[in-house]
Amino acid sequence: MTKPILALICSALLIGLGHGQTAMPASATGAESVGTITDYTPGSVLVLDTSSGEPIQFKLGKNVTYADSDGKVIEAAGLRKNLKVRVHYIKVSGDNVADKISLTGN
Repeated sequence: MTKPILALICSALLIGLGHGQTAMPASATGAESVGTITDYTPGSVLVLDTSSGEPIQFKLGKNVTYADSDGKVIEAAGLRKNLKVRVHYIKVSGDNVADKISLTGN
């Protein structure tokens, strides 16, 4: 008798927790793309040519970090067209939102 009641209470709690969550990206850890910058607007957008089809557009997150090929933090001003970079990003409402951009050394 106590097992069905306990199961009902646990189910109710899980449903309540599920409704209280905000939208999360499909992958909380995100993804990465490597390519060459074809367009860059500081603080706004970066477009990457990955040589695998159409260029990929990334919105720049509010707290995006920039790193050189050794992993040292650099200023965003170090970015420009034709640089090869690795972009770490998450999907938010269908947009690719970059949270880290690293120079790749090539």
